[in-house]
Amino acid sequence: MPPWILEVGKSNPDIYYTNRSGARNQEYLTIGVDNQPIFQERTAVELYRDFMKSFRENMADFLDAGVVTDVEVGLGPSGELRYPSYPEAQGWVFPASAREFKEAATVAGHPEWDLPDDAGEYNASPKSTKFFAAKGTYLMNSGIFFLTWYSNKLIMHGDQILDAANEAFLGCKVKIVAKATGIHWWYKDDSHAAELTAGYYNLNDRDGYRPIARMLARHDAILNFTCAEMINSEQIKMAMSGAEELVQQVIKVGFGDGTPRMHAWFIVWHCMPGIQCSMEEGIEVACEHALSRYDRRGYNQILRNSRPQGIDRSGKPQRRVFAMTYLRLSDELLKMVNFRIFRTFVRRMHADQDYCPDPWKYYKPITAMQRSKAATPMEKILEAAEPAPPYAFDPETDTSVGGPYAELIDTLLGLFD
Repeated sequence: MPPWILEVGKSNPDIYYTNRSGARNQEYLTIGVDNQPIFQERTAVELYRDFMKSFRENMADFLDAGVVTDVEVGLGPSGELRYPSYPEAQGWVFPASAREFKEAATVAGHPEWDLPDDAGEYNASPKSTKFFAAKGTYLMNSGIFFLTWYSNKLIMHGDQILDAANEAFLGCKVKIVAKATGIHWWYKDDSHAAELTAGYYNLNDRDGYRPIARMLARHDAILNFTCAEMINSEQIKMAMSGAEELVQQVIKVGFGDGTPRMHAWFIVWHCMPGIQCSMEEGIEVACEHALSRYDRRGYNQILRNSRPQGIDRSGKPQRRVFAMTYLRLSDELLKMVNFRIFRTFVRRMHADQDYCPDPWKYYKPITAMQRSKAATPMEKILEAAEPAPPYAFDPETDTSVGGPYAELIDTLLGLFD
């Protein structure tokens, strides 16, 4: 936060998210001030808009030259569209404006409803709370109303900021990107407690990600999702992680045709030029990995998620993500064994095709940004919460970078690295 924002926070600390113990989270402004003109007579949305316009003006040379092709717009903590539901060293309670929720509950005919006070603390397990336990508050009318309101506020926040981004970059040859994070712990618990707390109203009978995708569609924005490298068996059992199922659930909202191709700067792969993608919600979905990985298992999982039906040697693959971001260039990556494996991974991501020296052929040409479409009514957005039929991913990638025997060789070579 810039110092002049922190100055406002000294006299009005409610501009920050606050946990049950009263600790303020200064990583991001609460969405409760999105439309409050308390920052030198500007609202938070206006601050974000002006920042993006300033970025466009100061980076015009890079934008005009096509050096910058994607603009990932920060929509929350760590740049992700979510509430700060798992800050380190802090407890947590639902971050919201009590007054605003009370007004919404009163309009709905239930003035007696308040914000949940039975959702537990930061490290609580779902079954230890009244809210997320079996037959808990989250299944009652008051809980359903709150979770709907809570998640809708997040979608509305993202919609407003992306509309401002569209206005700021209008006419530029860039794509807007919004990032949602892979909150995979408690995914296999009926309550999906961690996702609900972050603002993703996702249950076994309710899709919490397709409504977000439907909102993004009006801005022609790309959805970037994390955890592409995660494997369930690598997670501790008590976390009830469903990383693989979660990634598959989100990625399928943007299934299309084409081969992921490598971007000019090696960290992002894009689909082939001229390919029109057929998508469940009319958007593209990109992916990235959450943790640093240099091993073959992690790379194989990324390849599996990037092309869930594998490659088609006679033409385009039936399904693929739009882009994959590799994190990140480091000394560890450049070690002999790690870099050798990475080179193989890059080759497999290209489906073993020959290198093309023209970067503009690596992905669909990006046209000048058009104005966002008319706002989508929330009722229409929430229709997307109806779960879509599951889609089967191949059990393994057909472009593997190697298995156990290759890993053994890696271990031996690593002794001399």
